This record gives sequence, structure tokens and C-alpha cells, in this order.
Amino acid sequence: MHDLRKKALLESGKTTSRKARSRPESTRGSTTHSPVTSPGHSRPGSRANSRPGSRYASEDEGFSDSEYDETMTMSTNSASDDAADGEPRQSWVERLQDRIAELDDRKRSSVQGRTGLLAGYLHLIRHHFAGPQIEGSVSEIVDTLLKSIKGGGSAEERSLALKSLTVTALNCPAESIFEQAFEPLKVVCHDAQDEEVKVDAIYAMAVAAIYCSGFVAAAEDLLEFLMDIIESDGNVVEAEDSGPVVAAALQAWGFVAGQIEDLSDWSEEAMDAFIEQLQSTDIDVQTSAGSNVAFLLEVSRDQEEETGEALNFSYNSHGLMQRLNELARGSKSISKKDRRHVRTELKDVIQSIEEGVGPGYSTVLYDEVNPRTPGNKADGRGGKHLGYRKKLRVRDDLMLIDTWSLNSRAETLRLLLGGGFGTHCVDNPHIINIFGDAEVETLTKEALPKKSPRKASKKKGGRIQDY
Repeated sequence: MHDLRKKALLESGKTTSRKARSRPESTRGSTTHSPVTSPGHSRPGSRANSRPGSRYASEDEGFSDSEYDETMTMSTNSASDDAADGEPRQSWVERLQDRIAELDDRKRSSVQGRTGLLAGYLHLIRHHFAGPQIEGSVSEIVDTLLKSIKGGGSAEERSLALKSLTVTALNCPAESIFEQAFEPLKVVCHDAQDEEVKVDAIYAMAVAAIYCSGFVAAAEDLLEFLMDIIESDGNVVEAEDSGPVVAAALQAWGFVAGQIEDLSDWSEEAMDAFIEQLQSTDIDVQTSAGSNVAFLLEVSRDQEEETGEALNFSYNSHGLMQRLNELARGSKSISKKDRRHVRTELKDVIQSIEEGVGPGYSTVLYDEVNPRTPGNKADGRGGKHLGYRKKLRVRDDLMLIDTWSLNSRAETLRLLLGGGFGTHCVDNPHIINIFGDAEVETLTKEALPKKSPRKASKKKGGRIQDY
């Protein structure tokens, strides 16, 4: 199994899990589980602004940020546009410092004004690696954002503040962010009336727990909280049968779990919950649950290969495959676009389960002499599968996306960083370290596809593409 642990989680004195500490010394390290009841069904709720990161980019699909992308490009440049003739134009660093100072001054601010400032701040830290610029004042920035998160005058202000907190943590994963924000985020996730605010709080907690705490116990506590949301169909956070909230909890669970070494305490409970959520009528819940099922089975295969003992869970494999195939065929009750999305995602899951491979694996044969020529078993030229096609390009390197854990990390970060994902893959060492267990190959001219993928940024980074 790939080493999916974050370096900070392995620091001395921080790696003993909460459940392990509660067991006698003689039983620590065992693979016991604490199964609980399975969840009910989720009805289709209102759709979130962005589907949880379950899709790879295609050649026809660019990295759009949000509805604020175009307007914020204009607003964050407004200061430089107003500069007098002959005066130097403001840099993005200067504009960022202005936004931070203006956000901190709440005495005479309005809801509309704070919303605009938050959108401007979010745009700048998404599209630039701002770690060095905010490192010295990150505690004050988080305190300011929490004021809008806890007492914002509108759902839009709270949502933007939550997104800003998440991206602040990805730029500068300081431990103080977890200490200041984690518990308030749980409260907001429960008390917020708006569905999108709950979704944004879930992602903010996932990033804070993994990258800003350094403690396995914090990640495990979050897994338990997310599992409660999944099993109750959102009821525990006052979001009964909310498709977007349950889908976000599923996506966040895979994101966090993929970076924890030992999942033996969670496997049986989680597998039951994910299989049950395949009965949901919300397509994002279906695809996220399917991806998590594939992830758990992949972890079990790897653990059995390494230790001779698989994860301890039982399920009706025939019933599981029957449901996945049924979903993959699509339903006429949903749009063609959604049917295509579900079919693509779940066929990947089905192949992973049946053939023991990771996401994006192609069984198409190629000619070993001329890799650009399709192979053919009949003439003896076909010798190898094309194999894993999903790769994350960072400058002239390709990171192979060959596990469901890497897949979840890439898609979740793509969702959170939007149009700035490519820039952060190149400039942000924290993002690069997140993919530290990925196999890397140098991109050569021969390795390029016939039609080069459209670049996500001028710095040649952050494009997830078939190769």
C-alpha cells in the first residue's frame, strides 16, 4: 500500500490514535471494528454550486473558479486601474494586503461590502501562492474570517468566509488555524440554515484537521463526525436528506481517510454506510459513495498484500455489483449530462473492484514497438495495456493518479482551489507535498499525446489529463 500518511501525522508523540489509546496495551494494533447502523436513503436535494470532486478534467473542460472569478479579477485589479498616470500599478501582494486590512476594519462595513472584500481576498489567495505574505498574520486573518463565519449578515458572506478560511489553510497550514477554527466550524455546520454553508464548513474542517493539526486523533474525530452525517442522511447537522451535504461528507471522508495509515477501526462501519448510500437518488451521493467503496477495497487489497490480513468487513458482493451496474446504465429520469457523469464514474469503480486496479485504468492494448499504434491480439502485436491514464502535470513532471486516495486528493483540491489549482501545484510546496506518495515521471516529447492537452496555466501545472 502506498504510504498515505502526512508527514506531520508521524511526528513523535502524535501518532497514537484515539481508539488505540483507549484499548489495553495488549490489544493495540488489532484490527477490531465498531460497526453501527447503516444510513437511510438520501433524496435529491438542491444541487451544490460545485459537484464534489469526482470528475477529471477533459480536454473540453477548463478550470473555472466560481461565479466570482471574472468579477473578482476586475475588482481585485481596481486599485491598479485607478492609479494615476506615471504611478506604479499595484502588485497582487499589495492588493492582498489592502483586502486583509479592509476586512479587519468591520466598524463601518456593510454586509455587501464585506462580501465583496471576501470574494476579492479569496480570488487572490486562490490564484497566487500567498503563504509567505500571510504567514506572519495568519492568526489575525483567521480571527477576522471567523467573525464573518459565526456572525455574517448573509449566507453568501458566511460561505465566502468559509472558502477563504479553507484556502488560507492550504496556503499556510498553521496549527493555530486548527486551534482557532475547528470547533467553531462544527457548530456552524450544525447551526447554519443554508445548505452551502454546511458544505463549505465540512471541507474547511477536512483541510484543518489534516493539514493544520498534525494529530491522528483530530482526523479520527472528524471521520466520526462525517460518518454520523452520512449514516443519518444529514440529520445530525439539521440537513435532513440533503444530497449536497451528504455528498460533501462522503467526499471529505475519502479525502481524510486516504491520508491516515490505519483504517481498521473504521472499515466495517464505513463499508456498510457507503453501500447503503448507493441507494440514494442523488447522483453526487451515488458517485462519491461508489468511489469510497472502491477506496476501501483497494486499502484492503494492499493491506492483505503487505500483512497477509485484509480489512475486516463483510458485504454482499453480488448485490453490490448488481447495484453499481444498474446505476452505471443510467436513468432516463436524469439529464444526459448527469447520466454520462454517473456512467463514467461508476464504470471506473466497477473495473477497480472486478480487476483490482485503481481509477482511470485502461485495458486498451498498444503496440510495444510503436506505442501510438493500437495493439491487436489477433496479429500478436498487442502486448500491454495502456494502463493508468490519469496523470497530474506539474511543470515537466507527471504525477501518476493510480490510487483512489490520490484521486480523492486531486479532485478535492481541484474543487477547493478552482482556477488557481494549476498555480498552486507549481508554486505551493504544501500542495506538492500532499502528492508526495505519487509516482513521478519526467514528461518527454515521446510521452506527449498527439494532441497536447490545453494548459491550465502559463506555468504548465495542475492539469489532470489522460496520457
